[in-house]
Amino acid sequence: MADGLLDAVRVLDLSSGNGDAVTRLFADLGADVLKVEPPSGSPARAAAPTLAGASIPFAVHNANKRSVVLDPFDEDDCEVFLDLAGQADIVVDDGFYGEAPTFGTSVEELAAQHPHLVVLSITDFGATGPRSLWRATDPVLYAMCGALSRSGPTTGTPVLPPDGIASATAAVQGAWAALVAYYNRLRCGTGEYIDFSRFDAVVMSLDPAFGAHGQVAAGIRRAGQWRGRPKNQDAYPIYECKDGYVRLCVMAPRQWRGLRRWLGEPDDFQDPKYDVIGARFAAWPQISELIQALFAGQTMKDLVAEGQAHGVPIAAVLTPSWAMTSEHFRGVGAITDAELVPGVRAAVPTGYFVVDGRHAGFRTPAPAAGQDGPGWRGNPAVVSSPSGRVGEYPFAGLRILDLGIIVAGGELSRLFGDLGAEVIKIESADYPDGLRQARVGEAMSESFAWTHRNHLGMGLDLRSAAGKEIFTRLVAESDAVFANFKPGTLTALGFSYDNLRAANPRIVLAESSAYGDQGPWSARLGYGPLVRAATGVTRLWTADDPESRDGAARHAFYDATTVFPDHVVGRITAIAALSALIHRHRTGGGSHVHISQAEVVINQLDTLYVTQAAAAAGVPRIADDTSLHAVYPCAGDDEWCVISIGSDEEWRCAAGVFDHHEWADDPRFATGEARLANRRELVELVAAWTRKRTPVRAAQLLQSSGVAAGPMNRPPDILEDPQLLERKLYAEMRHPLVERTLPAETAPAPFQHIPRAPQRPAPLPGQDTVDVCRRVLGIGPQEIDRLIGDGTLFGPP
Repeated sequence: MADGLLDAVRVLDLSSGNGDAVTRLFADLGADVLKVEPPSGSPARAAAPTLAGASIPFAVHNANKRSVVLDPFDEDDCEVFLDLAGQADIVVDDGFYGEAPTFGTSVEELAAQHPHLVVLSITDFGATGPRSLWRATDPVLYAMCGALSRSGPTTGTPVLPPDGIASATAAVQGAWAALVAYYNRLRCGTGEYIDFSRFDAVVMSLDPAFGAHGQVAAGIRRAGQWRGRPKNQDAYPIYECKDGYVRLCVMAPRQWRGLRRWLGEPDDFQDPKYDVIGARFAAWPQISELIQALFAGQTMKDLVAEGQAHGVPIAAVLTPSWAMTSEHFRGVGAITDAELVPGVRAAVPTGYFVVDGRHAGFRTPAPAAGQDGPGWRGNPAVVSSPSGRVGEYPFAGLRILDLGIIVAGGELSRLFGDLGAEVIKIESADYPDGLRQARVGEAMSESFAWTHRNHLGMGLDLRSAAGKEIFTRLVAESDAVFANFKPGTLTALGFSYDNLRAANPRIVLAESSAYGDQGPWSARLGYGPLVRAATGVTRLWTADDPESRDGAARHAFYDATTVFPDHVVGRITAIAALSALIHRHRTGGGSHVHISQAEVVINQLDTLYVTQAAAAAGVPRIADDTSLHAVYPCAGDDEWCVISIGSDEEWRCAAGVFDHHEWADDPRFATGEARLANRRELVELVAAWTRKRTPVRAAQLLQSSGVAAGPMNRPPDILEDPQLLERKLYAEMRHPLVERTLPAETAPAPFQHIPRAPQRPAPLPGQDTVDVCRRVLGIGPQEIDRLIGDGTLFGPP
């Protein structure tokens, strides 16, 4: 990939599972990723599920890489290994299970021997802290990060999210942390050793309790606070129709009026009070009866078309295999038909990134073990003299114009502001950022305070001629523009990428949107709940047992209270933006990167989606993963834990912990297939043991025997988690307009040479307008007053 954003970066991949998805991101963006495998091949090549005997997760997470086989018992190969490491830029290792120790060294020693190296050492809980030896699966991470406590019926068993999202989210956070450290090396000449914890990463970036959120309750213990799952699990209602289900997401008054027209202007709902969302929620049971009657005899396709025509945000609740074959994903190149394993073709998500209008993703299948020679591709990057010093913020000196809104846009700019960039948040007086919406009596929402710390606030009317001229001048003095408007909005304002580049050839434009900026779905009204429905996530986030639902007539879906994928979209966009800045550092030219939320979802669940698509297409020889993950009741009021049994040996260990050794050989449970077939009976037997123990104690006992398990944490529990406390994940943040202190993350990962995030309070609207105009643009006081007077600019209220 000669024009890849990271085509001068060398990545040595020593991982055997968890790190594979991290280095795949670098490979997609053009980095030379060389995977080191033992003579027997990486253990991850056997990971289930499999297709024609080959691991599907290995195949999808190792595309675009090269492979070299080195024998740690061969002295010459050991020398080759050390030489490759010394010439690399980034080394990624799976901590306790990586390849470095087999060659008589460790990643810590490599980092010490080669100060230029960025070393990312990935473990489940980090190398330090009281739980450093614990093991995690996706369900265990869901339980412990707080996401499980908000999913499912208001009482009864919580509902696990789809398997795969947590690991994929951790991989994105790992790639972001490593890329930040690499950019810092370009700036100051010194690399980094990162003790990376997947648990830390998921707490911060999957569906964080302490950050921009939708329905997530603030995580402070308060008298009388509801401890159960959110009572409204249908904020974005789902309705059955002729051939499936559709979801509505009616937020704005104009959307409600469109729905009312679609319903035939019913007399009972003509009162203007229903323009207010609270009044609609109160009357929604009656409105639902009308909707159900209208939808019952129609197909999903027809309802989506009619809804769009009426301006009503709507999406079909598709299955993963149905989403994979949709006209949209096929049309934009988000799905690639590839020879995933030798002799077998399959539909594969292409990747997250669109760079300058083209997908930067799947190009070549995962290599055969030892397919390549032990050398690097091309010449090493020429590193100019460092311009910064060790200990400074890596993004100091970068100026970013932030047009982003709500969660995905806010997270993107915060990630840069926390690392020293000057972020100028530009807002309209008429259309302020939706995150500013606060509770009655509050001057600023906690979400806005978290998401927009370390920002400057500038009030500017981009629709006026004078406002456009000022923004163009700002572009000429900046490094990047961030936005997540509906596709076409920036162009309609006169700020297409070509126009931005005309003002500044070095500018980087980083955007995200619901369905991307191309294809038949690009013009659809898009919210996170609709994206989840249209991509198959909603279908997967289910309670299969009718007894686990809130009511007999309720549908099975429980994804309404998450804000996934917004937070991870912000991080993926950040990776693309930073890669573009790294590319500019080498070439001098800017780039345009775009991230589709819908494509993020299908790539987050790539293993599951490829497996289901292959099964739907009739591809033979698919062997599913037989791991059993379940939620179990524990001692106490509404207390739960998750236990994962991945192998027969783990089941044997667990049976010993349960003091029922005979279960290990019981034909009902002795194999993975048998455990899945007799799941209900197994869960009932194990629940008799968990009910006598607290969630933490049950997890401790199982973890001590090598079985992955974890307590279901609620947001307040996260602040008291001993592992997170030891690793100093949060620090108290104060804002003069927010009554209480807010727990705020300190860094993307525990860096050695990069300081913790500053905590400058989030700005009021237009708070820094005058300062930016004077300092950046050199506009005089009289001209500023005139521009404020005519509404081009506005200052703080």
